Amino acid sequence: MEQFITAIAAVIFVPLVLLGYIILGERVVERLPERLQIWIRPYFWALPAIGFATIFMVYPLLRTVVLSFRNNADTTWVGLNNYVYFFTFPDTLTSLRNSLLWLIFYTSISVALGLVIAILLDRVRYESLAKIAIFLPVPISAVAASIIWKFMFDYQPPGTTQTGTLNALLGLAGQQPVAWLVNSTTNNAALIFVGIWSITGFCMVIISASLKAISTEVLEAARMDGANEFRIVQLIVTPLLWPTITVVGTTMIINALKTFDIVYVLTAGAYDTDVIATQMFNQLANAHYGRAAAVGVVLFVAIVPLLVVNIRRFQQQEEQR
Repeated sequence: MEQFITAIAAVIFVPLVLLGYIILGERVVERLPERLQIWIRPYFWALPAIGFATIFMVYPLLRTVVLSFRNNADTTWVGLNNYVYFFTFPDTLTSLRNSLLWLIFYTSISVALGLVIAILLDRVRYESLAKIAIFLPVPISAVAASIIWKFMFDYQPPGTTQTGTLNALLGLAGQQPVAWLVNSTTNNAALIFVGIWSITGFCMVIISASLKAISTEVLEAARMDGANEFRIVQLIVTPLLWPTITVVGTTMIINALKTFDIVYVLTAGAYDTDVIATQMFNQLANAHYGRAAAVGVVLFVAIVPLLVVNIRRFQQQEEQR
């Protein structure tokens, strides 16, 4: 009850403080000389955002880095021991291998499907309807999508009624049921498939928006010169879409590196499906806070360069407009 009251108070108190800051602060700024107003006003409006970012992003990040060099009780400095443990822990190789599989197949297939679907549906009569159908999985949370596919992948021993949709279809075809999430030859592929199913619509929409910006005059000129549709896509459309493909691709790489929900809901990292994020969660759940922090720092270091690439691409696109 006390936590509930605290949460309600925070919801009411924080907006009131911000409102008071804006009203009183703007009055103070208006009384300053005009030249000073021009210089101070941007910082005045940016200060709350900077404050929130510092409290909820910068401080936790720095605290995590410090914690990664300390023991589980946060009482003793242990140097690089937590990082050494991570890179020598037997399950680390499995989690790194699986994260690499996500990185390669989740990224390449989702971007490729998004590109192909966007091109195939461009300028057809049922384009909007088809795109809506393909985009439908995107708003579904990863947890909900995983639960849906958990029922689809459900397995019962041969000779019993198959409650999973996929195994029921295999039974109708006279095939033996497959333990999709337990069998090490299929489980990682099944998990990655769920991720691709959930995100392909997003890739399609972003690429399709850039595709619409390509001048039809350029495409018509290529057709008049005798180029077929395949050559147009290969030599004109794809190069013009490349900046967008790069942004979407790096976003998918980031998603792949921080994959957690799908793996945790469907297998909890069992049966050799562990990834870096689930390993971090397991360390945290076992109160190994220093080790969990070390895994988090490794994941952060892997993602930051990709964020930089994304930001630079966005800036380049804005400059070209």
